[in-house]
Amino acid sequence: MKRVLLFLATNLAVILVLSIVLNVVFSALGIDPSSIGGLLVFAAIFGFGGSFISLLMSKWMAKRSTGAVVITQPRNATEHWLVNTVAKQAKAAGIGMPEVAIYDSPEMNAFATGANRNNALVAVSTGLMRSMSEDEVEAVLAHEVSHIANGDMVTLTLIQGVVNTFVIFLARLIAGVIRNNNQQMGTFAYYGIVIVLEMVFGILASIIVMWFSRQREYRADAGAARISGPNKMIKALQRLQNNHESQLEGSLMAFGISGKKAKSELFLSHPPLEKRIAALRNSREF
Repeated sequence: MKRVLLFLATNLAVILVLSIVLNVVFSALGIDPSSIGGLLVFAAIFGFGGSFISLLMSKWMAKRSTGAVVITQPRNATEHWLVNTVAKQAKAAGIGMPEVAIYDSPEMNAFATGANRNNALVAVSTGLMRSMSEDEVEAVLAHEVSHIANGDMVTLTLIQGVVNTFVIFLARLIAGVIRNNNQQMGTFAYYGIVIVLEMVFGILASIIVMWFSRQREYRADAGAARISGPNKMIKALQRLQNNHESQLEGSLMAFGISGKKAKSELFLSHPPLEKRIAALRNSREF
């Protein structure tokens, strides 16, 4: 319930902010909201705006949705090791020191988030700390640090913004053409068509986003192998084969070490673990 309320409150705030921005842009530039240009501006503001606001709020949202506790002063040997390991990996990757946090969850998982590579967050689950060896945890941390170093959060936000813009624009453009050819169509019918088209285009768009997501997982695995060693990363991925399904949602799921299952690989944010292990074993980099 806490996650649902946080999600609803955040999205209502985003819609309110973007609506104000939209009105300001239309007034300042003298754009006709009913024109094709007006529709494109509307689609771009809501398509990119929502993605970038989510990115800027990502650390705050992650901490509150998972209950992650940032380690400000390590209280035990485990927390000391976590902070020191991330510090060494961040230095090796050429990024600023991320915040390090632990969240309570039985699954073996970890995630990275943040608006830029010098102000990020790396969080690990209690289940991962209990179930993995120190070498395996080190590899998982290196995977998340690699996500940050590769700028994956920003890149995925840009791609999501582009596909969101096209989904919104095309759905309303086609619905408008249908309404123009049927003068008896009411407002409810128009928005009904928009919703259906956005669902269809959204599915197609998600295939594009998920393809990119899988590619960056391979790159993060390779980055982790360079930082911590390929054998450690392979062992960590093998351990994940006995994992619970990820309980992370949204962008956190996309940047977790382990993703959710899907009926088709087209809709997976993470490649199957067997393919990730094979990619590391077959790589000529190591």
